[in-house]
Amino acid sequence: MPGTDPRTRVSPARPLPLPATAVGLGLRRALLDDLEQAPPGDFDFLECAPENWIGLGGVMGERLRGLSARHPLTCHGLSLSLGGSAPLDVAFIDQVGRFLDAHGVRLYSEHLSYCSDDGHLYDLLPLPFTDEAIRHTAARIAQVQDRLGRRIAVENVSTYLTPHAAMSELAFTTAVLQEADCDLLLDVNNVYVNAINHGFDPVAYIDGLPAERIVCLHVAGHFDEADDLKIDTHGSPVVGPVWALLEHACARFGPRPGLLERDFNLPPYAGLQAELRQMRRILVAAA
Repeated sequence: MPGTDPRTRVSPARPLPLPATAVGLGLRRALLDDLEQAPPGDFDFLECAPENWIGLGGVMGERLRGLSARHPLTCHGLSLSLGGSAPLDVAFIDQVGRFLDAHGVRLYSEHLSYCSDDGHLYDLLPLPFTDEAIRHTAARIAQVQDRLGRRIAVENVSTYLTPHAAMSELAFTTAVLQEADCDLLLDVNNVYVNAINHGFDPVAYIDGLPAERIVCLHVAGHFDEADDLKIDTHGSPVVGPVWALLEHACARFGPRPGLLERDFNLPPYAGLQAELRQMRRILVAAA
């Protein structure tokens, strides 16, 4: 087809996977000094949002290249709008593909949500849990995979309302994974947050997931707005129930590479080290 990027393939490939017990940390600019000076063994990989680094030159670009040369890199996107109604931004997908190739990115993931219409909405908005949304979203995921020439993972997102629910979140998520033939980045904190917000059993949700599609785990902190309302913020330490749910998930389907997300209210690096050690203990115990 004229104009098609040569990276397009019929069967997306899977890059070299991370070790199952690998622990990672989000690559945030405020953490650059700590990440560059971190002792060996603190973390095994770093994760960044490609939107925040694509095309960046100068000192910041050099620092990114230095870190990605020393540590495996994964990418967690923010703006593909996989469930949106506007056409996919093919030029942007190609930019992402070049970034992934340039840095040898092991895993590219995006959110199972939408974030644009006529323009960018600057939020990750919930999808309706319907058969139509399954078909629409899965077709767009498949288009992204074909364009990139690699499998991608989609992340279960935190939500505070559901536009329309003809089925459960679990049924919707597993159907999208099957229809698109893609992988899952399981955000354990988002499972906990949604279980509180929408009144379902988080353990049953974990138990119902297809283990063979889970390629990475996220944990993060959240804000307790009320007993029945939790807000996913990535701005506080991981709480005990989320660690316990991570332990259950690893006992259920074995360890997967796990990432600690912390986006603001950053503690001293020693606080992040303690959480990384906690995650490593859980992953190794399940190996």
